[in-house]
Amino acid sequence: MQAGKLNQRVTLMRPTAGGRDKYGQPLDSYEVVATVWASVEPLRGREFFAAQQVNSEITTRIRIRYRREFAAVHVNEWQIHYGARVYEIDGPPIDTNMSHTQLEFMCHERL
Repeated sequence: MQAGKLNQRVTLMRPTAGGRDKYGQPLDSYEVVATVWASVEPLRGREFFAAQQVNSEITTRIRIRYRREFAAVHVNEWQIHYGARVYEIDGPPIDTNMSHTQLEFMCHERL
């Protein structure tokens, strides 16, 4: 992986345990796991109709250098923050070519 392609700073966030609101519902709070250099590549966008509303979603591939602590962890509930954008991770990270040089996260951003 060429260092020049990793030219965006992203922050990986994981949900924190605990915290409930006055109605007993869990609070959506996240803690920073790491801030790393990445490549953020929008792949496709789509609009869909759900709950009588038109929604937009952008599928994005985010690549980072390989880190063992992210390769083996369940990250489906994690988020990746890039500037003001928040991406939800769709599945486990992909160890590209099984070479331990980079990880790919397939994500989506709801607009």
